[in-house]
Order: sequence, then structure tokens, then C-alpha cells
Amino acid sequence: MPAEPLHTSGHPRMAILYEDNHLLGIEKPVNVPTQEDASGDPDLLSLLKEDIKERYDKPGNVYLGLVHRLDRPVGGAMIFAKTSKAASRLSEAVRSRKFDKSYMAVVRGIPGKQSGRLTDFLLKDERTNTVRVVPKGTPDSKEAILDYRVLGSSPQDNLSLVQITLLTGRSHQIRVQFSHIGCPLYGDQKYGSEVNKPGEQIALWSLYVGVPHPITKEPVDLISMPPRQYPWNLWEETIYKQTAENYTAGYNGNF
Repeated sequence: MPAEPLHTSGHPRMAILYEDNHLLGIEKPVNVPTQEDASGDPDLLSLLKEDIKERYDKPGNVYLGLVHRLDRPVGGAMIFAKTSKAASRLSEAVRSRKFDKSYMAVVRGIPGKQSGRLTDFLLKDERTNTVRVVPKGTPDSKEAILDYRVLGSSPQDNLSLVQITLLTGRSHQIRVQFSHIGCPLYGDQKYGSEVNKPGEQIALWSLYVGVPHPITKEPVDLISMPPRQYPWNLWEETIYKQTAENYTAGYNGNF
């Protein structure tokens, strides 16, 4: 479904990818926190509630359920629940792994294998909001699993375009796991400061979100293309479009 503009006065322009009485799918702008944080900056959840309240002239508080997150610097497809029943069923889809998410990332270097699975145990430091890979069995650590496929490389830039399917949804998972194999994401200051320059925008994008509709059970497919700017424009736009079309055609994300 073509993206339609979502006007939030004085705030970053967004686009609606899907909407009905139960769900709201949008394209998250980069550098907007998903929900309220210590920065006090306008957050996506509050902006969307404000927009729904205005567009539908709703009195009182607006319900909008957050069922998955994107890191603040990351943009792309996200889906929200407009009713508590939808939120409960989407959360169950996440638990039963029927909630599909695929990302595009540009990483430094070239991964050792063209495709594969990364499995690590991650431990989050709440004080510093950082995550690190730790040995299996470390107290409070959580298993993190993703599949990836290299779609192209630019040797002169020492960059690779990677498609990623998450099998778990851990905090900073993609960023930490690729940094751990020596291929930090382009622009990632937190997990690749030794190779990235201040001011570079992290090259991680939510390309696809797919889930059974909480009421009709029909597939809901959200697609969001990364911007046509460096480093995304090192590769032809057809690569991104074909990857997205694979999902709407029933591709299951396994490589």
C-alpha cells in the first residue's frame, strides 16, 4: 500500500503504511525515540496518539499499544495496536514467532560468509544503555539469534549491504552482533566508534514487518524503503524492491 503522509504539526513528517480500526502501520522517522525517554524529546508513541486524537476527534486519552520497538536512530516500518485486543494478539504473535521483521543494514567490511546465522548471548547494562556479548550461562544474559544475507559489497568504500531477519528481539541486537563479528554498522557511534565518524547516520532500516491481522487473520505486510542517500544509494533501488517483494510473495526469510 502506498505510503500516505501523516501530519504531526511541528514534528518530523511520517507516513501511514496501513490503517484500520485495529492496527496502525507507519514509517518511523530516524532519530525519534519510539517512546518517552530521559531526553524529553517528542516520542513516536505520543505523536501518534496526538495525531489519532486530532484526525478522529477523539475525546479523552487515546489507546495505542506498543508491541515492538526500533532504536532511536533507526527508521522504517513499525506497527501499533489501536485496541487492547489487537495488542494482546500481536504480543502473542511475537511470542509464537509469527511476527516477521526484516531489516536492511550497511556494515563496515565484508562478513566472512555470504549468509548465515548469528547466535550470541547478550547482557544489557541498564546504567549505560549498552549491550555486550557474554559467555552462555552468564546471569541475566539472553540468547540472540538472527539470520543474514549479504546482498552486495562496495570494496572501494569497504561497505556491504546486508539483509537481516530477526529470530529474537533483543535490545540493540543487530548492532551488537555485527560489531562482534568485526562488521559494525555504518554510522553506529555506540558499537562502532573506532571506524565511524560523529554525525554519520546509522545505516539500519526496518524494511518489512509482517503479521497475521489480529481479527481477520489475513496477512498484513508493511514495507518501507531506505532513503536514496549515502550509503544506501551505493546499490540500485531494484535490490531493495526485490527483497521487499519476496516477502509479499510469501518468502519466509530463511536463507
